[in-house]
Amino acid sequence: MASREIERSKRKESHDLKRKRAHLSTSPTILIVCEGENTEVSYLHKLKFRSATIEPVGEGFNTISLVERAEFLASEKKYDEVWCVFDRDDFPAHNFNNAIWKAESKGFNVAYSNQAFEYWIILHFSNHQGGAMDRNQYGIQINRLLRPFDLHYDHEGAKDISDELFNLLFSIDPIYGKSRSQLAIERSKIIYGRFDHSSPATEESSTTMHLLVEHLMEFQRY
Repeated sequence: MASREIERSKRKESHDLKRKRAHLSTSPTILIVCEGENTEVSYLHKLKFRSATIEPVGEGFNTISLVERAEFLASEKKYDEVWCVFDRDDFPAHNFNNAIWKAESKGFNVAYSNQAFEYWIILHFSNHQGGAMDRNQYGIQINRLLRPFDLHYDHEGAKDISDELFNLLFSIDPIYGKSRSQLAIERSKIIYGRFDHSSPATEESSTTMHLLVEHLMEFQRY
């Protein structure tokens, strides 16, 4: 009797494992529509995935028009998920908020940054507490943080995430014993949790890039 129970248990475990492997082997298609044409797109292109197909689209659109563009692209081809990635910048508060709510009403996910995507980069190196920071200072702050690594971020030119910088973002921070990407996720979550999200446009500084990156990391190839 006991042996039959053990055998049934083994069969169930084997079945569950096969189902889990089948789930992990699926390849969801994820459309990512980016406001930026340089920083965000170069960052997303450098991410590696085990089973997800990511299609960043550098549009140069802004807020609501970007969401409308995402809606059009999603109607042209079937995607399992759609993400809109955009910054607060100097757009009117109601434009920024309405873009978020419009995207969510369409079933899209949103990874926004207030004020700009570079704030997400800063969180890989600095335990910033979420206070207001002018986006014009982001590049200066990033290069100050990169100085010990002899790297430079061209914030006034190409604004490209180099291979060296990208690798550094996912390297281990020797002080914390964690990857810098994981530290950025944790810091971003803490900052995000301090706001009530009734008006994301006023929640400076904050970002929801952690939602996108943590989700994509489920499909990493490495």
